[in-house]
Amino acid sequence: TEQTVAVAGGIIAGILLFVLLGITAYLLWKKFCHLFSYEKLINPVKTTNANAIFQDQANSEIQLKSTSRSRSVPFIIPPTLHGRDRICLTNEEQVQDDSDPYMTPQSGPRSSFHSLAGAYVVGTINPDLYKFPEDKSETDFPDGNIGRLWFSIEYEQESERLLVSLIKARKLQPPADSCSPFVKIYLLPDERSYLQSKTKRKTLNPQFDENFVFQVSSKMLLQRTLKFLVYHVDKQKKHHLLGQVIFPLKNEVLTEDNKLVIWRDLEKENSEPPSEYGDIQFSLSYNDYLGRLTVVVLRARGLKLQEESPAVGVYVKVSLMNHNKFIKSKKTAALLGTPNPVYNETFSFKADQTELDTASLSLSVLQSNKGEKTLLLGRVVVGPFMYTRGKELEHWNEMISKPKELVKRWHALCHST
Repeated sequence: TEQTVAVAGGIIAGILLFVLLGITAYLLWKKFCHLFSYEKLINPVKTTNANAIFQDQANSEIQLKSTSRSRSVPFIIPPTLHGRDRICLTNEEQVQDDSDPYMTPQSGPRSSFHSLAGAYVVGTINPDLYKFPEDKSETDFPDGNIGRLWFSIEYEQESERLLVSLIKARKLQPPADSCSPFVKIYLLPDERSYLQSKTKRKTLNPQFDENFVFQVSSKMLLQRTLKFLVYHVDKQKKHHLLGQVIFPLKNEVLTEDNKLVIWRDLEKENSEPPSEYGDIQFSLSYNDYLGRLTVVVLRARGLKLQEESPAVGVYVKVSLMNHNKFIKSKKTAALLGTPNPVYNETFSFKADQTELDTASLSLSVLQSNKGEKTLLLGRVVVGPFMYTRGKELEHWNEMISKPKELVKRWHALCHST
């Protein structure tokens, strides 16, 4: 009997030991699987259950309503990706079986995140990084600005029509408290005819949204210039010019499929009468780092064209001189014979900073005629004290004192050769 009891006790002890080892092995296996699923991530992250996700979502919604400091959007790995290193899907492949234990909904309130139980929150996305660039044309106005004008242009090749849409104006500066603006539109060099917008009552920021049509051939289009004059009408029905915009068409690609929307700052019109031989406006800039002298030929006005023969074109010749010796010259395009041509062309010359005391620029306005000699309409020289005085010297000195800035001025033409 004692042997029987000993054998029975040994069997029972063996069974208990086997069960204990089985339970221990099962628990270790579950723990190993649990840890293995976290080792799949590159960076350590915290796990959350469904209730925690719901609570975090609710807290984030409250925080978004109460403050704008946190705008990030949580980036979550869905539960369907747990335990997978790589997923290659085809049309026939199922992402996950219905029996997947990760898809079993847990207790908690239903929401848009109810299917994300057991998901990993691996980071956030900042929506501000994916916004389109903000249009600052209505907010960034430089000091001394007298207004800004928006318009669009396109050209119909078959009908040879230039379509101009007057969109709006902002920050107009009228002589009185109230403002009732309208716009006259010219297609230069024709200054006798124009198209006019409606008058907008009592507003500094008029919205026009009006369309205008000019008939112009494709051959002549690039030699034309749009001119916008913005006026204010006072109570006595008098017109006051607030500013103008000059827009040459020669550098634009105008087609029916390419509608250009443009804005330009208004500039004051030169109210002084032109000089005897006319005036020319240009900008000067000097880059001391690159040793580069830049000239922007903008426009001329009041030119005395020769009437003996039909004018082929009027152009400006810019010459760099040093000790009265010719260095280099460049020319603008020749425009149709008009007393008020608009060029807007930029030229650059190499000039060392040590040469600025002996260098000078000569700008000559010339008229070319068919079969005849080129005629000089006027000329101006800007440079240091060695060659110039008055406004020409002031313009040169201002250019030197403001490196890398464009300094714009009008100058009277003379007829000396």
